Amino acid sequence: MSFLKKIFLTAAVLFGLTAWLNAAETAHGAGATAVVAAHGAAAGAAEAAEHHGLPSAAVAVFHIGPFPVTNSMIVTWIVAIGIILFARMAMRNVQAVPGGAQNFWEFLVESLLGFLGDILGPALAKRTIWFFATIFIFILFTNWFGLLPGVGTIGLGVKTAHGFHLTTPFFRGGNADLNMTAAMAMIFMVLWFVWSLQEAGVKGFFLHIFGAKGDSTGFIKYMMIVIFFLVGFLELISIAFRPVSLSFRLYGNIFAGENLLEAMSNVVQNPPWAKAVFSALLPVPFYFLELLVGLVQAFVFMLLTTVFTALMCTHEEEHPKEHH
Repeated sequence: MSFLKKIFLTAAVLFGLTAWLNAAETAHGAGATAVVAAHGAAAGAAEAAEHHGLPSAAVAVFHIGPFPVTNSMIVTWIVAIGIILFARMAMRNVQAVPGGAQNFWEFLVESLLGFLGDILGPALAKRTIWFFATIFIFILFTNWFGLLPGVGTIGLGVKTAHGFHLTTPFFRGGNADLNMTAAMAMIFMVLWFVWSLQEAGVKGFFLHIFGAKGDSTGFIKYMMIVIFFLVGFLELISIAFRPVSLSFRLYGNIFAGENLLEAMSNVVQNPPWAKAVFSALLPVPFYFLELLVGLVQAFVFMLLTTVFTALMCTHEEEHPKEHH
């Protein structure tokens, strides 16, 4: 399977899994919505009008059959299409001496390959870079796209006593949706399991988790076998929680950053002229901070998934003991 085919397949699975998670979340929330509506639509509307901050769940803009298409999914589609078109245009006429966009993509991929090679080894890095490079580039540009003007502020709404209230924004930061980050984490865990079995085999996989480490003899050897066998169950718990930590770390940082920007834009409310000025000026320093956070979080997600893979799939070479 070619490099591009693997990327397209991963993207299709990622978007499909995100849509399924959103559909499940929508179905689960339908009952809660009915309960809230029973307590009075007027009270709910008043509360919504006074509410500030990014809602924890993405809003469905339209449906494709039973699957809701949320504003965060629309952003991820735009980013994915943009990256694919940019990469295809940059590499359409490959030159021996790269320049411009081709130079950018070659530099980015070669840098990532060198970085991954130091952790995974050259052979495994070449086999897996299609995933790690894709996930880094996709998360990075999705994070930065969420900072563009209009994301979270363009959409449908209603007029209230407090002014215009946006109820259905058309765009929302892709990684500010837990369904998206959870889908990426689950796809990684599936690939991690496949790569682990390919590199270590079934026996090596279980020995890595439950097998005793180190050289020991006699009673100590049997005691270490028991200890490491019990520790293996703790390792299984740690592995099971990896997708949870990966998804919540990325989601929490991006979600908090977008709420911070909105809070800074609403610090000054009166008089109207001061609100217009400070709502534009106060968030500016935090925009630059979020640009850095977006880069760091993309790198951290890639680094953690790479390290998790290296812990299972790479082994230190055994050197023969020297005799003197």
